[in-house]
Amino acid sequence: MRRTTVLRTGMSALLVLGAWAGAGLAPASAAAPAPTAEPQASAGLLDAMERDLGLTKDQARSRLAAERAATAIESTARRAAGPAFGGAWFDAGTGKLGVAITDRAKDGAVRATGASVRLVTYDAARLDAVKKKIDGFKAPAGVSSWHVDPRINRVVVNVVADQQTDNDVKTFLARARQAGPVQVQKTAEAPKTFAAGTVGGDPYYTGNVRCSIGFSVHGGFVTAGHCGGGGAAVRGWDGSHIGNFQGSSFPGDDYAWVSVGSGWWTVPVVLGWGTVPDQLVRGSAEAPIGASICRSGSTTHWHCGAVLAKNETVNYSQGAVHQMTKTSVCAEPGDSGGSFISGDQAQGVTSGGWGNCSGGGQTWHQPINEILGRYGLRLHTA
Repeated sequence: MRRTTVLRTGMSALLVLGAWAGAGLAPASAAAPAPTAEPQASAGLLDAMERDLGLTKDQARSRLAAERAATAIESTARRAAGPAFGGAWFDAGTGKLGVAITDRAKDGAVRATGASVRLVTYDAARLDAVKKKIDGFKAPAGVSSWHVDPRINRVVVNVVADQQTDNDVKTFLARARQAGPVQVQKTAEAPKTFAAGTVGGDPYYTGNVRCSIGFSVHGGFVTAGHCGGGGAAVRGWDGSHIGNFQGSSFPGDDYAWVSVGSGWWTVPVVLGWGTVPDQLVRGSAEAPIGASICRSGSTTHWHCGAVLAKNETVNYSQGAVHQMTKTSVCAEPGDSGGSFISGDQAQGVTSGGWGNCSGGGQTWHQPINEILGRYGLRLHTA
């Protein structure tokens, strides 16, 4: 398999970046601190936000700065709310972090952090407990996913539109409503993973499956678990041996990490694949609900959208996967395992979704910090 000249030139540039980044710059850990510097977005990232979010470049820069500020105060606002904390999200309209609280007496303390406040009925612990109970139910194919939505103070259960009258779906929803505050929403399709059969011009193969590299870590890279089992050999875009899956989990989770050797190297970038400039990775601070987010994959390259939900359980045909983040970004087969990034902060690896990049859809990612913590890995950062 051969890459274009543009991609070969890009890989040469990445080697320089890798040598520079490895010469004394500290990598991020699973417990990455909130970023304090202004986000440094590539022209390609701004172009993708302009295309997919309908923003001008100045608006994209302003949004990234506002999202960075919201991310930085989220933990402080959570502490200020204490047991009254009902969840948080980024409000693109106001450019501020929104925080739900159940105790009006906490209003002043939370606002003092710079967040806006919404008084709600249920705290986050109560909603998380309801979701956890629903996690224990066996879901039929017509139920696509469920998550806590702090903006409406409910557990949202997503049902495939043309299967909402199915008896098994009705039974599941009845049990879910008995568990606690639930709201049902319709989705166009059932989720599926985005692995694909072998085709040319792609980042890596395992067996006859093509997937995408997520993020470089010291010693390898992270990707989706459904792309390969533990010990499976991995080949690069040129067919040469990269390494092996050192750990893999799917379903239940959808993450894995692959060792890198045999002359391959790791660099702290997300590839633009010749269509946009590469994006440096400077950390892994988790963006709030409502923040913009972009994805890079070997099939559809750069696409952007927003974070829709966190800690969502996704009901694939292979089994449920927990603690996923849902986005409005599109993806297609072969994008599995690829990078989700917000500004210059790594967010997660592409798992699956529904729809495509012609008509739109939704895609889930497994959060990067969970993967780093699970395997004791260190993110390679610039």
